[in-house]
Amino acid sequence: MSNVLVRGLPPSAYSSHKMSPVKEGQGSRTAERVAERRAQHQVLDVPAVFVDPLALRIIDPPVAARIRENPQAFNDSLLSPFLRAAFAVRSRLAEDQLAVAVAGGVSQYVVLGAGFDTFAYRNPFSNLRVFEVDHPATQAAKRRRLAEAGIAVPESVTYVSTDFASQSLGESLSRAGFREDAPAFVSWLGVVPYLELEAIAATLRFVGALEPTSAIVFDYGTDPSSLSWIGRRVFSRMARRVAAIGEPWKTFFKPEELLDLLRMCGFTQIKDYDPKELNGLYFAGRRDRLRIGEMLHIALAVV
Repeated sequence: MSNVLVRGLPPSAYSSHKMSPVKEGQGSRTAERVAERRAQHQVLDVPAVFVDPLALRIIDPPVAARIRENPQAFNDSLLSPFLRAAFAVRSRLAEDQLAVAVAGGVSQYVVLGAGFDTFAYRNPFSNLRVFEVDHPATQAAKRRRLAEAGIAVPESVTYVSTDFASQSLGESLSRAGFREDAPAFVSWLGVVPYLELEAIAATLRFVGALEPTSAIVFDYGTDPSSLSWIGRRVFSRMARRVAAIGEPWKTFFKPEELLDLLRMCGFTQIKDYDPKELNGLYFAGRRDRLRIGEMLHIALAVV
């Protein structure tokens, strides 16, 4: 587990932007699994917390066919509903907050670690330009999947194919036409736990230096030591699973320590959504008792 106190970090810690590890020549397996859980949510959980009409089309066709034929086959463990809920709620909250930002005049949306996110292909905002940023291998896999599924790519989409181990996020976005003199909304979902602390701080400093009213929304995992006994057991099981596919979790935060980091990175308005609040906002009154577990937090930070 990484130390989350960053006051002693050298300047070089903010020069490298590394996203989740991806093996050469193939996309992120984690991104594939997340997309499959979002697709399962569309057919297993009624009503859906996050409605995505493209969710089943963007995943591997044989997997999509099995989900349609027998959705309950994918509801095969005690963890499955919690995972679907977590992936659904973070996308829902991000798009809810994006709508608020667009209403306030933001016209640039940056999706960091875009994976198989489908917002850009169902974007309802005519003046919103979407920058999808991801590792070249994952992005190539997604573009093949889009073509195979016959999903049109709007002119409002710009792909920013970046190897964060060797390229600057700011430079990559600038070359793609991103305007640093205009506010932007940034989503960064399912990425932070996979990064070293210095890479997290680097990205937050970049966003924190953008124009006022720019904002970022991202999910993070709380320090496992703060979890209940059951929560720690669930954490250990999940940590082993992601490590086994070569994409281990690396960094966790206590909310108060993350708040300090965000302030240091230039953010002045910060909201931390904890599990109790998220369950109250998005899962209250459900008959199926769908909800998230105790580890997930979602942060919203505004410049």
